[in-house]
Amino acid sequence: MTVEESKADDAVELSASLGSPYLNRELSWIEFNRRVISEAIDSRNPLLERVKFLAIWASNLDEFFMIRVSGIKQQISAGVQKQSPDGLTPTEQLAAVRRALIPALEEERNLLHNDLLPALREHSIQIYDYRDLSRLQRDWVRDYFQRHVFPVLTPLAFDSSRPFPFISNLSLNLAVVIQDHEKGELFARVKVPEVLPRLIPLPLDLCNAPGDQSSRRHSCFVWLEQVIAAHLDTLFPGVQVIESHPFRVTRNADMEIEEDEADDLLETIEEGVRQRRFGEVVRLTVDRSMPERIAGLLLTNLKINPTDLYTVRGPLGLADLMSLTRLDRPDLKDKPHVPVIPAALRGGSDIFETIRAGDVLLHHPYHSFSPVSDFIHAAAEDPQVLAIKQTLYRVGNNSPIVHALMHAREMGKQVTAVVELKARFDEENNIIWARALERAGVHVVYGLVGVKVHAKLALVVRQEQEGIRCYAHLGTGNYNAGTARAYTDLGLLTCDEDITADVVELFNSLTAYGRRDSYRKLLVAPVTMRRRLLELIEREITRQQTTGNGHLIFKMNAMVDLEMIDALYRASQAGVRVDLIVRGMCSLRPGIPGMSENIHVRSIVGPFLEHHRIYYFHNGGSSDLYLGSADIMERNLDRRVEEMYPLDDPALAHFVRETLLETYLADNVRARVLRPDGTYERLTPTPGFEVIDSQRPSRMIPDR
Repeated sequence: MTVEESKADDAVELSASLGSPYLNRELSWIEFNRRVISEAIDSRNPLLERVKFLAIWASNLDEFFMIRVSGIKQQISAGVQKQSPDGLTPTEQLAAVRRALIPALEEERNLLHNDLLPALREHSIQIYDYRDLSRLQRDWVRDYFQRHVFPVLTPLAFDSSRPFPFISNLSLNLAVVIQDHEKGELFARVKVPEVLPRLIPLPLDLCNAPGDQSSRRHSCFVWLEQVIAAHLDTLFPGVQVIESHPFRVTRNADMEIEEDEADDLLETIEEGVRQRRFGEVVRLTVDRSMPERIAGLLLTNLKINPTDLYTVRGPLGLADLMSLTRLDRPDLKDKPHVPVIPAALRGGSDIFETIRAGDVLLHHPYHSFSPVSDFIHAAAEDPQVLAIKQTLYRVGNNSPIVHALMHAREMGKQVTAVVELKARFDEENNIIWARALERAGVHVVYGLVGVKVHAKLALVVRQEQEGIRCYAHLGTGNYNAGTARAYTDLGLLTCDEDITADVVELFNSLTAYGRRDSYRKLLVAPVTMRRRLLELIEREITRQQTTGNGHLIFKMNAMVDLEMIDALYRASQAGVRVDLIVRGMCSLRPGIPGMSENIHVRSIVGPFLEHHRIYYFHNGGSSDLYLGSADIMERNLDRRVEEMYPLDDPALAHFVRETLLETYLADNVRARVLRPDGTYERLTPTPGFEVIDSQRPSRMIPDR
């Protein structure tokens, strides 16, 4: 054990003691990803759903290194010694992260090789190692390699006259050792092409076992990198290939944009996306068969430390297993969920007339996303509509919303789109849509300097007999039809005069120089949201002291803002019951006597990604309920434009409080409860009591 690892152990023990009121953010994230992989371990889930969760775990881990670990390493490089809230220096955090991940990675590999791959074989889905292929299969693979793979490959040598080749972010590579009779041992790198399938599908007639007459559908694959490794002699004729070993590099992918110095933000972001692949290396992953001399060569030339090396049992890059979920095997997947249209919007009624009759609450993915795109399409076609304004953060591919906005411009509407180019890992996609919108004549605004526009807002301005009336959609999730089928989110269609007036003024702040310090009903970050949330918590403390029934229920993706955590600690100490439903990171430590014994934290992880943000304040029975785009994070409250909107309709508020939130708080299938030491305990139904699954669609659809 190194000195730094020993110090990290001591710091983690301190973090788990009563001396620290906060849980480490990075270790809390690792606990979240453990909850993800626990879904892959759970044999109650269909097999391909388990494979999906393993792929998500791997993809999450890539992003964790690209963003969070790279940030810690930058602090270390800059000589920063400031401790995290739980008492860890950057160096100690990095060591603690490594120590937490090593057993998790071993668990991941055991799950793959000892459980999932054998289970796939039992269900006629075979992923071959190349060495296990039959002669006929190898003949087919050799032909496939010659026709499809060989022309794409570019081997790059490394010697005294040729520099070490650049290894791009998340690329899979082969380190090849060659013996030349004149020059001796040489090194080369072969990149595994990303343009080809990582899992090469073999013909069906080569998948069935000899004599197999069953009707089962067989699918079989072989790893692309193993196929390349088996045919390296064709890339290096005249020399002897001694050995090859796969490796994978993860780089810092967190772009810093100096907006004040950017004459054209669009071009600056575009260049930043291109530069992302060149960031500093933060992780090297190698197969455990790689000899130390080759691993050392890679470490030296990538300019990283041995603590950045992660050795695992191959294959590497397990996020690519997601391709298996596209197999036509409904018997190995969750039963497809068919979203419904809200009752109020069925039958082809005029959407504006429906909204005038009362607010409409959409709960995705249980409700279809089509009413949201229909809202914009209807506005595009309606001759009485004068203008449409919309924020766009992550819109996905082939976006119906963007097409509707462009169609609205064709129909002569005044259309404004606030496109957030700094949406991490969606920058390239947003650039494409921004240019398409501009070509269509839409007025495109690229957010604000220094903050991200994360608010989810759409506004329609309509000329009616009584005068101008505004209609709005406000959401907790992105205008993305794809993620709306998998993320839980709430959206409100309303023509409430105060809310729509606030939306009008918020758009004016986004597109011009005006800055408001107050709004009628909306809570807006970074202007009013933090202050008002703290006021509402303090009000609940006062209510507790007078009525004795204080209660707060917050549902969000992350709870890491220290000022807000301290406010909840004060509420707990005053006797307020605090129920937190936090999907991911949580730095709040619940259940500590005298500090947080009245705080209860649970996480819901399941087939749908829990994504909506809900904030409930009991207020002695005169409750306030807010929905919105913001998590309880410093970045959301202080460095992003976010919105929270009140749910004033009694019936809709009753559904969210009494049905939706109560179901989450009673869940005994998907829920994990946070312990004071930062670990989570999964709940299971008590025999004889009701089984409550908060992701069962029948529970989650409002009556109207």
